[in-house]
Amino acid sequence: MEKKFLLSIVVPVYNEETYISAVFEKLLAVKFQPEVEVEIIAVDDCSRDKTWEKLLEWEKKGIRIARHDVNGGKGAALHTGFTLAIGDAVTVQDADFEYDPNDIPAVLQPILDGKADIVFGARKDFLGTVPFIQKFHWHYILNKFLTRFSNIFSRLHLNDMECCYKMFRLDIIRSITLTEKRFGFEPEVTLKTARFHRPTAEVPVSYAPRTYAEGKKINWKDGVSALRCILKYGLFRR
Repeated sequence: MEKKFLLSIVVPVYNEETYISAVFEKLLAVKFQPEVEVEIIAVDDCSRDKTWEKLLEWEKKGIRIARHDVNGGKGAALHTGFTLAIGDAVTVQDADFEYDPNDIPAVLQPILDGKADIVFGARKDFLGTVPFIQKFHWHYILNKFLTRFSNIFSRLHLNDMECCYKMFRLDIIRSITLTEKRFGFEPEVTLKTARFHRPTAEVPVSYAPRTYAEGKKINWKDGVSALRCILKYGLFRR
């Protein structure tokens, strides 16, 4: 029997008791390609609500879980998840409904086809295929600037460097040392993996941003941090 392709999906989690069960249900309902098997790894970044209790219930259903004793940030949770991953490729699913898990097979397809070893998602409003959401105008403007600035150093032609959906063959992600513990993960992993000059693709994905009242965590400080990271890992190549 031909060996299945194993995809590891890392879910960083912090205070997501409201959404986490629905995210797992949606992930488990995704229709992946016939040759693909999936492992889901959830890393609880020291949540203060009942997220961990919910994860313990999901562990009984096959979800792999880990927990930080101290809150470290999204990047820190991803570092742990990548260490635990055993798949042929690894990707990220945020623990909310901003990104639709049904887009993951499309992100995976270039890797299955042998056309790419690294795949970036690009939110459709950043591609101009749908109108961007006016209430997040400044997020849109800042992300476009950060993406173009990052492209100067990565020599990629991305439309949406900050998109959650990034997929890498496991050997690539294991070949770099990731240090950013918050949302600086996005520019750091983009710039460091670009140095391998491996085949790279970009795939459109859908996006439904939630409000700060609904639990959105990124803010202007993270934009400043992203700029710092682009300079640090792009200009100075640390």
